[in-house]
Amino acid sequence: MLSDKLKKGDEIRVIAPSRSLSILSEEVILSAIQKLENQGYIVSLSKNCREIDEVNSSSVSSRVSDLHEAFLDTKVKAILTAIGGFNVNQILGEINYDIIRNNPKILCGFSDITALTNAIFSQTGLVTYSGPHFSTFGMLEGFEYTQKYFDLCLTQKEPFSVDASNQWSDDAWFANQHSRKFINNEGYVIINEGVCSGTIIGGNLCTLNLLQGTKFMPELKNTILFIEDDNLLGKYFPLEFDRNLQSLIQHIGFEKVKGVIIGRCQNGCSIDIRTIKKIIKSKKELMNIPVIYGADFGHTSPLITFPIGGTAGITAKDNKVTLNVIEH
Repeated sequence: MLSDKLKKGDEIRVIAPSRSLSILSEEVILSAIQKLENQGYIVSLSKNCREIDEVNSSSVSSRVSDLHEAFLDTKVKAILTAIGGFNVNQILGEINYDIIRNNPKILCGFSDITALTNAIFSQTGLVTYSGPHFSTFGMLEGFEYTQKYFDLCLTQKEPFSVDASNQWSDDAWFANQHSRKFINNEGYVIINEGVCSGTIIGGNLCTLNLLQGTKFMPELKNTILFIEDDNLLGKYFPLEFDRNLQSLIQHIGFEKVKGVIIGRCQNGCSIDIRTIKKIIKSKKELMNIPVIYGADFGHTSPLITFPIGGTAGITAKDNKVTLNVIEH
């Protein structure tokens, strides 16, 4: 089930189903609103998005209420999450999925929001989106690539190819908007060659794994997994990534997965491409499917927007990668 695409004049609602909007600076909030308004959108903030508690989040009831209200409001055409966090899975069992099923619209975010977007797809069939948060729109420099793929995925219906960015960054852009550090991008790395197509699921790997053993986990049959992990464990990242990936491989139905796209790791992850290749090559279940590293999604910048529940095609041969998002 696909929602209507965004167009100028549409209202975008900002909700905070994970951490509160209040953790953002007013400068970032105002910059994000201005950028979206300059594109012709109307921006509204949910009633409880600034509520904040001792873990920088808010009550389950407040977060669920804002989500329901955003889907029920006929003026709202798209929903952006304020930012990620750690606890969006608290609300999954309290959501009325009939409300979402009967009022399909765009929902976009990443990181902790992975649990919400994949759960909604599994429970309703609605295609959701991994892409920039509302906070991401507060970025003043280096946003062009992120904007391009947000527009291609959410304002147009045609299939599009995903080219690697020219530069990327892993800096605290929100702390100093005018002193950014950009790194030249070497592009995709083919770990396993192959050609495939399938339904996209995924996002943040350790968050997706929170859904295992629950009714909220999407089926893996005929899927292409888009996965990435963030730098919470520093020097232990390679071990954490390995076991998170192994857990997903051991999930029922993994043998029907068609391919894997891995988002770029952060600088502090203490991992290089040699180690990533070693981890992938150690998994016999991945031997006969295409595996690509270095896509522009995850916890570095810039970000593509991709549809969870949409479809993609991959060709990875002769040191060249073609990644096409087909249905979105």
